[in-house]
Amino acid sequence: MQILDKTVAAEVADKLLEIEAIRLQPEKPFTWASGWKSPIYCDNRLSLSYPEVRNLIKENLVRAVQHFWPHAESIAGVATAGIPQGALIANDLDLPFIYVRSKPKGHGMENMIEGKITPGQKVVVVEDLVSTGGSSLKAAQDLKDAGFEVMGMVAIFSYGFDLAAKNFEEAGIDLICLCHYEAMLPRAVTRKYIDENVLNSLSEWRKDPSSWNP
Repeated sequence: MQILDKTVAAEVADKLLEIEAIRLQPEKPFTWASGWKSPIYCDNRLSLSYPEVRNLIKENLVRAVQHFWPHAESIAGVATAGIPQGALIANDLDLPFIYVRSKPKGHGMENMIEGKITPGQKVVVVEDLVSTGGSSLKAAQDLKDAGFEVMGMVAIFSYGFDLAAKNFEEAGIDLICLCHYEAMLPRAVTRKYIDENVLNSLSEWRKDPSSWNP
């Protein structure tokens, strides 16, 4: 798991904070579905409503695919937030696009993967956000089960959990992110979204989110 470029990470962090796609509330944490308390809420779908931010993200995701997987033959978005990002990338690269559902469609063909399935095709997976990596890696496995060769994955943002790094390593899939939690925090201080005196607490959350207390 790595970021594409430190300069890009800072620029993406600034923009996501500016449009409130990333919100930080260490004093009033959010509660995730898992029950974890979190000082951060990230909704990268908001970036789609801001052309400047949308293009910044698209251009750098395209750059990541071209740099790390120049022989990619198709792009796969992970439902639902990875779908628009993936479609934008595929369009710029003039590659086929497919997307992976979280569960099979409940009627008709009951598809898990939407689009043309071409066994042996080299595919790069697109996510908007990676937390533990569970749903992302499930999508990658679904693609493998359908016969695709999964080359790697790109994402806009990652929380940078050790568990996610371990999960991706065990799955043998490289993950390239435009920005992650550790790179975002100093930008949040610089831009005065948070005070420097809460940095230690915010850093501790990333290390052990299940037992973090604000």
